[in-house]
Amino acid sequence: MSKAVRYFEWQSRISAEALGRRVLEVGCGLGNFTQALVDRELVVGIDIDAACIGLHQQRFSDRPNVQSRVLDALDPEFLELKQHRPDSIACLNVLEHISDDLATLKRFADVLPTGGRVVLLVPAFKALYGPIDANLGHYRRYTKASLRATAEQAGLRAHTLKFMNLVGFFGWWVNAKVLKREEQSEGQIALFDGVIVPVMSTLEGWVEPPVGQSIFAILEKV
Repeated sequence: MSKAVRYFEWQSRISAEALGRRVLEVGCGLGNFTQALVDRELVVGIDIDAACIGLHQQRFSDRPNVQSRVLDALDPEFLELKQHRPDSIACLNVLEHISDDLATLKRFADVLPTGGRVVLLVPAFKALYGPIDANLGHYRRYTKASLRATAEQAGLRAHTLKFMNLVGFFGWWVNAKVLKREEQSEGQIALFDGVIVPVMSTLEGWVEPPVGQSIFAILEKV
């Protein structure tokens, strides 16, 4: 999905709008989403991939408000990030890659003030899990109920839980359950990004779809 530029811009836009002025970005990678946050007071990105962090630091070397470091959210050192006084955490298409999602969300709650936000994008519907998920390193897909329950155990209240990407729901089901594909085709991605996303992003801005490929969530520390 790296070539799905419009889809990524859509995800970035709605996620950035929900974040505060001092943001921790968990799983910052090369900084593609970080770029949408450069107007913030502070952005601290972490990732377990040292090569990614090296490139991230180079990319934002002229931005004193952007920092990054190699760090796992489950490392004890993660709690040191509280010193940056974050008001929100972004974790986009990352939580499903972490074996212990509950422990991770508890860590998020530990570094946030009361009322602080966690903004998530996670894959939806356990029934859609297939070879593509396995090859991407996904431990799970979520329902609204399962994500809400995990969040509550971590001390976070679900402020917003909504499905995103209606068409992707059916496309993922066909790939996973009918075609048994192990990866998405470039043709599918190009069609989706060029033709479907511009229309779907507008429509879903007005009305939440009944199902979706992903869940967009805003969690608040209680």
